[in-house]
Amino acid sequence: MKPDDDAGDGRRSDGGGARPRPWRVRVEPSGLAFDASADESLLEAAEKAGVELPSSCRNGTCRTCLCTLLEGSVRYLIAWPGLSAEEKQEGCILPCVAHAQSDAVIEQPWAMAASAAPR
Repeated sequence: MKPDDDAGDGRRSDGGGARPRPWRVRVEPSGLAFDASADESLLEAAEKAGVELPSSCRNGTCRTCLCTLLEGSVRYLIAWPGLSAEEKQEGCILPCVAHAQSDAVIEQPWAMAASAAPR
């Protein structure tokens, strides 16, 4: 496999049989970015990287984290995240339960670096 080939489950292989490389996620308009592995939600990955996204319930029901997927794709491990069919068509996602399936760009105007977040 070449370094950017699909590892069979939508993740990229590093070409050496090691764990697949994570996907790169950029947040607009801030330009903040983080890596997200296929086994963690976008919210979990963002927090691990020091990127604060709005959140509350962490299970797809409160919609506090609602944002727009501008590029890329995500998948959900729950049967029906708290989005209407129309919202899904418009590109809305819930980062608390969305898992990257590719490099992605999301729009979340309230995102900030954790060091800039009010305490």
